[in-house]
Amino acid sequence: MADLILNNLSLILPETVLTVTVMLVVLAHLFDRRDDTVVHYLSLLGLLGAMYALTGKMGENLSAFNGMLAVDPFSLFFKLVILLSTVVVVLMSRHSAEVRAERGLQGEYYFLLLSMALGMMFMVGASNLLMMYLALEMTSLTSYVAAGFTRKAKDSAEASLKYLLYGAFSSGVMLYGISILYGLTGTLHLAGINQALMQGSVNGLGLAVSSLLIMVGFGYKISAVPFHYWTPDVYEGAPVTVTAFLSVASKAAGFAMMMRAFAVMFTDTAAQLPAGAWAFVQGIPLQHVLVVLAVATMTLGNLVALWQDNVKRMLAYSSIAQAGYMLLGVLVLGHDGAAAVMVYFAVYLFMNLGAFLVVMLVANTIGSEHVDDYKGLGKKAPLLSVAMAVFLVSLTGLPPTAGFIGKWMIFLSLINAKMVGVAVIGVINSVVSLYYYVRVIRNMFLREQEKPTGTVFRLPAAQVILLLSLLIPTLYFGLFFNELVEFAQYSVTMFGVR
Repeated sequence: MADLILNNLSLILPETVLTVTVMLVVLAHLFDRRDDTVVHYLSLLGLLGAMYALTGKMGENLSAFNGMLAVDPFSLFFKLVILLSTVVVVLMSRHSAEVRAERGLQGEYYFLLLSMALGMMFMVGASNLLMMYLALEMTSLTSYVAAGFTRKAKDSAEASLKYLLYGAFSSGVMLYGISILYGLTGTLHLAGINQALMQGSVNGLGLAVSSLLIMVGFGYKISAVPFHYWTPDVYEGAPVTVTAFLSVASKAAGFAMMMRAFAVMFTDTAAQLPAGAWAFVQGIPLQHVLVVLAVATMTLGNLVALWQDNVKRMLAYSSIAQAGYMLLGVLVLGHDGAAAVMVYFAVYLFMNLGAFLVVMLVANTIGSEHVDDYKGLGKKAPLLSVAMAVFLVSLTGLPPTAGFIGKWMIFLSLINAKMVGVAVIGVINSVVSLYYYVRVIRNMFLREQEKPTGTVFRLPAAQVILLLSLLIPTLYFGLFFNELVEFAQYSVTMFGVR
């Protein structure tokens, strides 16, 4: 028994390293509450240690704890995205005026960030519905607290409460769907559910209802319409660092969990399809549901973003629209679509975190996130303005930025799947998004402040390095993307869907 436990623990070594880091951060905070230097560097060291441990899992395709967790290249890809996002957010937090204003609470802040990352890592590897739910709750509970971290902000507590209420409702609905599915199949393991469905003895109506209820939990986590209502208020009220983290890492974990559940649980393995293609078990209309969700999500996100005057709230609706684009890759039901989503997340990490970093640095200096206060920024802070322009152009999906590669792969997978109409809708939405992104760029470079304030932007070397570390990959992967695409395709091929 001891050997079995040790062997299982060795399979989740990155999660174990992160768990030890969380405990060390709590202990360090207890000894010194005034200075956050120790907990900051402890967090970074633990995250880098987890990334190093993760590299030792390359090529493995195993399961741990009696099939509760999968250790495969698919989960490894998303764990890298989550860990890298956490590293960037921890570095951002060191320069955040909102975080540093909460004196004596930095230890709790880093504890929350690392705990969220740990829950997300379990989410991407979960291959059992109960494990999925527990990992989702672990991530959500810490997210609720982190969203309300800035006690002095008037909308912080409101954001935390709304997040809690929406999260509790959606997770409850998801749990109800899981209970129905367990009653129909007698198991919570994804592969076991698939075997039960393939036997054809499961009630069709009950299966459709349970799958739709489970979809509510996934939809909430990825901010898909109509489960998105929490997103704008939470993104606006939470600290910029937490908002950035939720927009990338949390969304990545939700998509990874959803794709694994759909591909393993609901795939008809007996269908005569080309290699890499998926087919849902008869009686489950999830592809039709995904089409509606994807179109509604990107359309509503882009249209409502047109009216936003707060840059952070605009990026919140932009994040909703980005979820719609990624859902386009999921509804393709195949390796090509899944690989496109993974590539999109890899580049989305840099461009979205970069945009939020600029918002944070500007807010630190001028104390505002209003789009009109960005007027004349091109002269006062040329590096910040150019970087923001590149990030926004990349979010639009224009060459030669990395965002173009992400959207191009998603639209190409749709065309290959003969879904040209859906691809056209996606392109039209990208054109619409250009308006509100260009509005920020226009204010920075083509507008002058009506009442000049004489504000001087001074960026320390650490902030410049962090900004460039996000800006350079956004441009690099727009030109040299072959290795990233091959890594994503390999990870999906080793996914074990078929």
